[in-house]
Amino acid sequence: MGRLDGKVVVLSAAGQGIGRASAVAMAKEGAKVYATDINGELLKTLNGVQGIETHVLDVTKTDDVKAFLSKIDRIDVLFNCAGFVFNGTILDTEEKDWDFSFDLNVKSMWRTCKEVIPKMKKQGGGSIINMSSVASSKKGAPNRCVYGATKAAVIGLTKAMAADFVTDQIRCNCVCPGTVDTPSLQDRINALPDPTQARKDFESRQRIGRFCTAEEVANLVVFLASDEHVSAATSAGDILSTQHGRQSTSPYRLSRSTFGHNGPKPGHEDRPEGLPRTPKSLTSLSPNSNMKR
Repeated sequence: MGRLDGKVVVLSAAGQGIGRASAVAMAKEGAKVYATDINGELLKTLNGVQGIETHVLDVTKTDDVKAFLSKIDRIDVLFNCAGFVFNGTILDTEEKDWDFSFDLNVKSMWRTCKEVIPKMKKQGGGSIINMSSVASSKKGAPNRCVYGATKAAVIGLTKAMAADFVTDQIRCNCVCPGTVDTPSLQDRINALPDPTQARKDFESRQRIGRFCTAEEVANLVVFLASDEHVSAATSAGDILSTQHGRQSTSPYRLSRSTFGHNGPKPGHEDRPEGLPRTPKSLTSLSPNSNMKR
């Protein structure tokens, strides 16, 4: 019996990297997966994978998102994975770069959530998983100005939705990976003057001597999509930061057991009553330079 048997999943950026690994992992656990991506050629690599149905979708197009999601009656899990990494400081960032980054990295989540949350409310609950990054409100990273700003916005959006819909049994949580070994990361390394040395330098900064894999992040996504997350913490609004050996927190901020009609109880904003503080290191995963799209 799979951990996601009977669940219907919709996710973006399924053509490669974390999105693809998550689509495959959730399908293996018994979910019916609607895997979307703007790149139809990349989606072809998922053809024939049991439990996965692929669709070309540009999540920056509001009408296209509405039309696609209107055709799916029930959605148990929404994984917003699409994103873009703009490299540079604020001085390198033009207005078009700022606008595109926020449109894809943040507004695309607004588009999908606006359509999916009413379905989840009607069916009695669901799980929304948003892709953020360690490079966000958690920490600053060089040359990640607009990217970090968008990922900080994702954390704020996730917390707000968790607070708004926790009584509807809708869990909204955030994943904040560090450096993940994906095709898009390799593309950016190859664009540097000395790719071989750049990769060595990148890897040397990882505490376990290697990058995190997309499959490792996908394992965390499966957990958040599953009922195990409900029984483990009965929580929503977790910001799961996964770094190699560095401090990682999963604050139980917005729990059903904590919230009453007037919001969090004084002194219990960090975790539900009776739950221990979260361990500093959650798992062996690791600034996110992964272009999830």
